[in-house]
Order: sequence, then structure tokens, then C-alpha cells
Amino acid sequence: MSAATEIRPLRWWDIPAAHALETELFPVDAWSEATFWSELAGVPSTRWYAAADIDGRLAAYGGLRAVDRDGDVQTLAVAPWAQRRGLGRALLGALIEEARRRGCAQVLLEVRADNEAALALYGSQGFERLALRRGYYAPGVDGVVMRLRLVEEVRPGV
Repeated sequence: MSAATEIRPLRWWDIPAAHALETELFPVDAWSEATFWSELAGVPSTRWYAAADIDGRLAAYGGLRAVDRDGDVQTLAVAPWAQRRGLGRALLGALIEEARRRGCAQVLLEVRADNEAALALYGSQGFERLALRRGYYAPGVDGVVMRLRLVEEVRPGV
């Protein structure tokens, strides 16, 4: 990530650019603009969304849902032209830090089983594979459920 790139809050005026990027990256199961609006309506009570720009252009965005002690990465996307610059790692780090700030004990996410780059990123940050959801994204497109523990479980009597 370049020194000129910073993580900032995703705002309502980013929705058209985020939706365009969403449809480019996820053509089969892209979020609608209404979904982005709905997600941002949950900020700050249960949601937190961040973005990164390069040269004034939306390059990446990510979102967290935090309820009680559970965090869930709702989305993480990096424009093809901005990949391999550390934006995904930086945004994921920001989402994890926000989950910690909100007192989450764990962060969960689902990722396409065929998205090797994302699986590698999440694994490098300590996420472990929990389950495989057959046909989660589309027929024949499985999802991998992953978890990052932020707090070790305390077991009575141990």
C-alpha cells in the first residue's frame, strides 16, 4: 500500500462506485445498491465499513457486522487494477481491529472455495477453515466458512 493511500470510512456517496466494483468482481451474486444502502444504515450500531482510494478513485472496500461478541466480515473487495498492493490486507486488518474495539471474541467470514488469493490472505491472518457450504454462492460454487479467534475460550475447571 502506498503512503498516499489511507483507510477511510465508506460513505453513502461511495455507493455507485462500490456497486460498480461489486458487479465487476462478483457478477453472479453482486450486492445491489439497495444492499449497500441497507448496510450503511447500520453504521455505527452494528456495522462498520471502510474504503481505500488511489488517486481519488475507489480501489477497495470492506465491511464488518458486529453483534454481541461476534464479528462477521460482510464483504471485502479490491479492484483488479489495485490488487497486489496490500489493500486487501490493510482493509482486513482494519476490520479485525474494529472487531476488537467492539469487544468481539471472534470474526467469521465466508469466501468462495475457488478464490485462492482470498483464502491465502485470510489464512495468513490467522483465519482457520471451519466448514464447507456446498452451493453457497451458486450451484457448484461452494463457500468456505472461516474463523479468527480474538479471545481464547475460557473453560470452567481447566
